[in-house]
Amino acid sequence: MSLPAAPRAILFDLDGTLADTAPDLAAAVNLLRTERGLEPTAYHVLRPTASAGARGMIGAAFGLTPDDEGFAVLRDGFFANYQAAIAVNSGLFDGVQELLDGIEAAGLRWGVVTNKSQRFTDPLLPQIGLGHAGCAISGDTTAHAKPHPEPLLEAARRLGVAPEQCWYVGDDLRDIQAGKAAGMLTIAAGWGYAGAEEPRSWQADYLHTQPLQLLALLRDCLRQQAELAA
Repeated sequence: MSLPAAPRAILFDLDGTLADTAPDLAAAVNLLRTERGLEPTAYHVLRPTASAGARGMIGAAFGLTPDDEGFAVLRDGFFANYQAAIAVNSGLFDGVQELLDGIEAAGLRWGVVTNKSQRFTDPLLPQIGLGHAGCAISGDTTAHAKPHPEPLLEAARRLGVAPEQCWYVGDDLRDIQAGKAAGMLTIAAGWGYAGAEEPRSWQADYLHTQPLQLLALLRDCLRQQAELAA
């Protein structure tokens, strides 16, 4: 497959893409269970739902959907628990720091586009080493959340880069749908919470199982660009 044009910026989903936040999300929902005299839900059950936030965690831990009675009370409690202990065991996935360093060394911009609410995104990013992102777009920054393209388009505007000159990386189908709708090259993060098998059906432009594969692709594209310009 021929290489795509090198980007001017790379945008990333947060939970399950840049950062492994599942441990703290799971702790927040399991605190709800123990407060109610229930046994904690096994971590291996909760982890795959982390990218879906409160909806995923409460669904896995209590079997409720947002339309069910009692969901709103659990959601508010989950949010309070999570905000109080947002970065206890969360951190960057292996290879992410090297990937971001490589992007910056190439003189490119990078940013975060997440469906996480701003009340959580803003305090979390600096605590896990992402406070210097070129932009941080949360689920409530614009009138729409992913899979709508508007959050990605807003990120491109804030970075001063055309959408078609951006790549978008995410570990959820909504990420790929949003990236395609925004006219960006899309990369499925197979190291994230969906694993490497499910994303095969998402029709992303690329599927990578490690962050450093993305860095290798970027360097190949930049090398091609330099050769064409020579």
